[in-house]
Amino acid sequence: MNDWLDAIKWDDNGLIPAIAQDHQTGRILMMAWMNREALELTASEQRAIYWSRSRGKLWRKGEESGHVQKLHELRLDCDADVIVLMVEQLGGIACHTGRESCFYRVFENGAWKTVDAVLKDPHTIYSPEHRHD
Repeated sequence: MNDWLDAIKWDDNGLIPAIAQDHQTGRILMMAWMNREALELTASEQRAIYWSRSRGKLWRKGEESGHVQKLHELRLDCDADVIVLMVEQLGGIACHTGRESCFYRVFENGAWKTVDAVLKDPHTIYSPEHRHD
């Protein structure tokens, strides 16, 4: 029944990198980690569920912020060691900084330049114990 999970090359910690991409625009929204349970639940619940390495527990994207990632498609790369989730980002914010994407800095002239605006102040999104600042 779970042969599809056995096809994955989990790292030494039982994790696989997972890239969330907007299913309509193709924009990369974020990267996180999944363990076997997170990936199985993501498929069954049709929403992104990751493994929080810092908290050591499952993290249902949007459980605190409301910015749920609704799953449209799961893809596995040719080496079976990276997952891509094609998602609908509810609320339009994937990053804990309040931006659409975690990839909001561009390398220009030897420095990282912020090119995406904050859409919502993270202090109004998260309770103090869930902030990353």
